[in-house]
Amino acid sequence: MKKHSGPVVQGISRAPARALLHACGFTPEQLSDNPFIGIANSYSDIVPGHVGMQRLLRGVELGIAAGGGTPMSFGIPAICDGVAMGHAGMFYSLPSRELIADTVESMAIAHGFDGLVLLTNCDKITPGMLMAAGRLDIPAIAITAGPMHSGRLAGKPLSLVRDTFEAFNKAERGVISEEELHDLEIEACPGLGSCQGLYTANTMACVTEAMGMSLVGCGTALAGMAKKERLAYDTGVAACRLVEEDITARHVITEASIRNAIRMDMTLGGSTNSCLHIAAIAYEAGVDISLEVFDQLSKETPQIAHLRPGGDYMMEDLDWAGGIAGAFSVLAELLDDNITVSGKTVAEIANEGRVTDSDVIRSLDNAYREEGGIAVLRGNLCPDGAVVKQSAVSEKMRKFRGTAVCFDSEEEALEAIIADSIPNGSWVIIRYEGPRGGPGMREMLNPTATLTGMGKEEAVGLLTDGRFSGGTRGPCVGHISPEAAAGGTLALVQDGDEIAIDLDARSLELLVDEAELGRRREAWQAPDAKITTGWLARYARCVQSAASGAVMK
Repeated sequence: MKKHSGPVVQGISRAPARALLHACGFTPEQLSDNPFIGIANSYSDIVPGHVGMQRLLRGVELGIAAGGGTPMSFGIPAICDGVAMGHAGMFYSLPSRELIADTVESMAIAHGFDGLVLLTNCDKITPGMLMAAGRLDIPAIAITAGPMHSGRLAGKPLSLVRDTFEAFNKAERGVISEEELHDLEIEACPGLGSCQGLYTANTMACVTEAMGMSLVGCGTALAGMAKKERLAYDTGVAACRLVEEDITARHVITEASIRNAIRMDMTLGGSTNSCLHIAAIAYEAGVDISLEVFDQLSKETPQIAHLRPGGDYMMEDLDWAGGIAGAFSVLAELLDDNITVSGKTVAEIANEGRVTDSDVIRSLDNAYREEGGIAVLRGNLCPDGAVVKQSAVSEKMRKFRGTAVCFDSEEEALEAIIADSIPNGSWVIIRYEGPRGGPGMREMLNPTATLTGMGKEEAVGLLTDGRFSGGTRGPCVGHISPEAAAGGTLALVQDGDEIAIDLDARSLELLVDEAELGRRREAWQAPDAKITTGWLARYARCVQSAASGAVMK
């Protein structure tokens, strides 16, 4: 009997189930002899990273058939964070990660899939699918649909964040005209694929390959190119091999592979959202990883790439320079060896990797920075931790002491920022936006991009228990834990309080004495829940701290 699909379709009593599958077009041979390979397909008409997936689906299906399996595709929801940003839609973004994991689990068990192909891209979709793979522990392989090409306008390369999110405020202030903004809007995103820089979607694609859960080259291969279509076919073939060899997800997602994934994020200068997503994937795969591991590996891992938003290179440059295998070849001595879904070990991939542009992927002795892209901070304001994309913070702001200007929602803060009512030398405090308080820990690209568009990234900092887009740059600290809604110190900050950050010392301190904080804590009352109906209300009751990956328990 086949391991998982056998109880679904084999034996006289399963005739009704076979009849229903015959009605879907499956032949008796496909049901009796072949392993069932489920394809979790997050195709969507409204997410550019996903609009090209139907062609990739065909390649995956052909590969599965060639490998001796029966392909069975099913749908997965996908939210576009750029579209959802700045309104009520962003409440649903991070929580959708849990829906995705639960959907993959439900479909896999209900239909007895012997293996999985995770056809994915973009911010929450990739980690949600990998969480499900770790939870199910069946053979699984991911294929990320690929980054978007950069836009072009008058010979200048364009990307979504710099040339729309950071540009709209310039238009509001008259720095550029509305016609110029319209030209940027039309040209910034020329077609299918995940946004062009090392934002969260592409960070997670690179992390997935580094973790060993996608084929060599998959993390950076561009959307719409034949290379990606060939990878889709090879992924289908590999899925059947994984089933035949009984290599399940937890054989690949190990402590070693999680450490490699974190190192890759650090060396490329990726998104702070990885601290949530890698931790959640590890949790579902039974791997114990604390926030301290992220900081430890960041201190040990030089940053060898400088992609947008902090730098000027695009994902296409990283792919052409050698991709993740090229980065592996540079990091070889720092990596933990482990198997991968490609059939090669990490050491073998690193040995075969080549760097073809030594400025896009630098050597360790010529790194952009001695440390990795993310720093984990501690202090009385964040006793359980906070994270900052230090690779996108200027030297001037690595050590900064400023005065708090407090807001209890993103909307209030954005209104004040746009009105230019935040004095230089301030910390913008945005609280009650954490996993529970948000609920859903909204990304806040609008406030951070507006500050950058106003030229304030070296004059004003931002602190929040929410989180940021991978496109954020400047002194923006997120994931402050415990969050304000849970009674964290952030809830006690008052206008005029002084706050000091020191990235080198990894410290974030509210400069208010303990006696005064004690008085404020006694007077503090938890606010009413913002959302009391629907599944977000259930999410708010069950979600855990950002320090643990905002997992559900």
